Amino acid sequence: MPGKHGKRGTNTVLTHSGYNPRDFYGFVNPPVVHASTVLYPDAHTLATRNQKYTYGTRGTPTTDALNQAMNELEGAAGSLVVPSGLAAVTIPLLAFLSSGDHLLITDAVYGPTRQFCDGMLSRMGVEVEYYDPLIGAGISKLMKPNTRVVFTESPGSNTFEIQDIPAIANAAHAGGAVVMMDNSWATPLYFRALDFGVDISIHAATKYIAGHSDILAGTISANAATWERLEKAYQQLGCCSGPDDVYYTLRGLRTLGVRLEAHRKNALEIARWLHTQPGVDSVLHPALEDFPGHALWKRDFNGSSGLFSIVLDGGGKEKAHAFLDALEIFGMGYSWGGYDSLAVRVYLEDRKASRTDYAGTLIRLQIGLEDVEDLKADLARGLEAAVNA
Repeated sequence: MPGKHGKRGTNTVLTHSGYNPRDFYGFVNPPVVHASTVLYPDAHTLATRNQKYTYGTRGTPTTDALNQAMNELEGAAGSLVVPSGLAAVTIPLLAFLSSGDHLLITDAVYGPTRQFCDGMLSRMGVEVEYYDPLIGAGISKLMKPNTRVVFTESPGSNTFEIQDIPAIANAAHAGGAVVMMDNSWATPLYFRALDFGVDISIHAATKYIAGHSDILAGTISANAATWERLEKAYQQLGCCSGPDDVYYTLRGLRTLGVRLEAHRKNALEIARWLHTQPGVDSVLHPALEDFPGHALWKRDFNGSSGLFSIVLDGGGKEKAHAFLDALEIFGMGYSWGGYDSLAVRVYLEDRKASRTDYAGTLIRLQIGLEDVEDLKADLARGLEAAVNA
């Protein structure tokens, strides 16, 4: 659950960070600045660019408000808002990798991140190597003289492996590598990545931060050692977000604490209930006491979110389709973190270095803000259909 970020409580930080009404004539929210061209008062200022705002891609009052809020939440030297969660992954990778470099990346990574690494990075001459997410300090054995980045994601996409981030960060730093983490599941409220040795913290702000399934955004927050290089790459790539999406992301951030607590509570109740239901082989939720990574989760995380998976009791496509088609409240759609509940089938065919031998088909559930009893009834309907398939 949300606790303290510095001297103030988390919900207070969420409500007031990046918040300066006196700068905007007393209005509570920052202005939505639609801008490309910025005018200069004289030729000398034009030549030196010695003013706060110089061009739309270099920042506006709208982007500054969100970046300042993320800085405070993350304890970062600098933060950036970008057009999508995938852009939040690709920009730092491009900033710190060159042809001939070696990248170590968790095998449980978000699918589009894998596609980018196997496609564009490999084509650029970057050596991409996937490692078992449970490797911990053993990652030191995979480090090479040219290892420049170790990419983590905890919990892992779809199968929710909890990584020992401090141990991995220590090994990576000993080898001179930068540590990046996709922290979209926990957000800075439940895991403050930079405090655990991560250099660059990445969020698909599309998900819990924005929270309403209506915009695309990503955030990147860096420590002092990596901020200058990251910001330079961001400016060179010109990958900036539109002002309306930035504004809606900031508006979503204000209620992140109360929404995430509701997701956490609903999901944990449903996960425990699913543990007892016929047709379910296992539940992959880090906050469950029998989950293999529970001890690490309990050591490092302040809470859990609304996303987890279940393993159906046997079966393949037929059971999975029967389960999904019987649902009435859960939608079938990708992404997660909005107010609505979602369900999708999980595919593990691309895994190279981690477990794929689950007893049955995996279904990933995003537990939204609906009434829990209604969601249980919907899932019971799906499980009955799967059992009878």
